[in-house]
Amino acid sequence: GGGAFARCKHTAVGQVHRAPSKNGLTPGGQQRTLRCGVIAIKKGMSALWDANGVQHPVTILQIENCQVTQVKTEAKEGYHGLQVGSSDQLERRVTKVMLAHFKAAGVPPKKKTVEFRITPDAVLPPGTELNVRHFVAGQYVDITGTTIGKGFQGAMKRWGFKGQSRTHGNSKSHRSLGSTGHRKTPSRTWKGQKMHGHMGNVRRTTQGLLIYQVDPYNNLLVVKGSVHGHKGNYVYVKDAIRMHQYLHNMTLDGGNGLPIPTAKPPTAELVVTTTPQEFLKNPFDCSL
Repeated sequence: GGGAFARCKHTAVGQVHRAPSKNGLTPGGQQRTLRCGVIAIKKGMSALWDANGVQHPVTILQIENCQVTQVKTEAKEGYHGLQVGSSDQLERRVTKVMLAHFKAAGVPPKKKTVEFRITPDAVLPPGTELNVRHFVAGQYVDITGTTIGKGFQGAMKRWGFKGQSRTHGNSKSHRSLGSTGHRKTPSRTWKGQKMHGHMGNVRRTTQGLLIYQVDPYNNLLVVKGSVHGHKGNYVYVKDAIRMHQYLHNMTLDGGNGLPIPTAKPPTAELVVTTTPQEFLKNPFDCSL
């Protein structure tokens, strides 16, 4: 009846976890800084060992000629944002409209562009170059990419279904999906039913990846863990949105946090920085 439905609905809503705030507001309502992200190229995976001898699988990302191409303002567009372009492109391979767009920003034509929402204190002028020094070793980031396409797949591979029995009496239906319909009510199959179909080639975000190493010489970001996509794919890297990871990022660099709006030009020799050892778990420490 309606009462039972209302109780079930109330229970379900109470169990839903709130999504991270896209406007950057903390639970107390305080506005935190949303910095611009960057476009990186996935170069592949490798492995690194820390001081404890623990092996960490890492993904290597390269930032290639990443520059701000447009500034979105509250007065004109109704919000604050930055359009970023990566990888220089030949002029003859760019449309006239986009060529004029890049010339207005004073940057060469770009192969890939994307937009990031920011707060007013993180605005950068057009033409500003973003490199790996925009991030700090030991911070958490969210990385968005396009998953590897798997083509048309069955329900067992696509959704992890158990399948049917392998014993006698089951004829050529071992990997079959099984029944997906209903009885007279509702006399149809629900939308969104998990079935066979196209798998992969969708946009996905991996949250809370640790930046293990920053190499300013080769403009490389070494991220702990895996990142969606093939080698050579473009991925979008931005500061972690989850609150506990954001608070962790604010304690880096001796309590100075992340560089806002971005890193200043270097005044000393560039060095490769690695995640501090205290951020990594020591499996040989018996006191844990």
